[in-house]
Amino acid sequence: MMEQRLTDEELSILKTGAFGAVFLVSNADSGIFAMIRESFAASGVLGEASGVLRQALTTGPLPRLPQGSTPAVEVAVLPALSRAVEVLRVKSPEEVAVYREVVLAAAARVARAHGGVTPGEAAAIERIRKALTTPS
Repeated sequence: MMEQRLTDEELSILKTGAFGAVFLVSNADSGIFAMIRESFAASGVLGEASGVLRQALTTGPLPRLPQGSTPAVEVAVLPALSRAVEVLRVKSPEEVAVYREVVLAAAARVARAHGGVTPGEAAAIERIRKALTTPS
């Protein structure tokens, strides 16, 4: 199937899901130095994406993520992940598995960036994994 061009809104959904997933994992283990190290770790993975995903994740403005508690962030991010998978399934089906892999790899790298994976980070990654496999 031929890939269809993504709209700005669809690109934003992909970016919100990916960056939001990284933010959720980073937020699960507080500490400013940990967050700085973790964001550098995640940017490497997200920047390594190719094709449609590279365009979605490395161009345009950063997504606006809600501020506040983890549950408030999850309300925006987890549905964005599910919606991103749906968008890719329709417009660029060959990218669905790649998106899942890139998001989970970035989340895992963030979790390992500061002294190993904490239980909170592991739980956040599991919620992200579930959102990537559950239709919204």
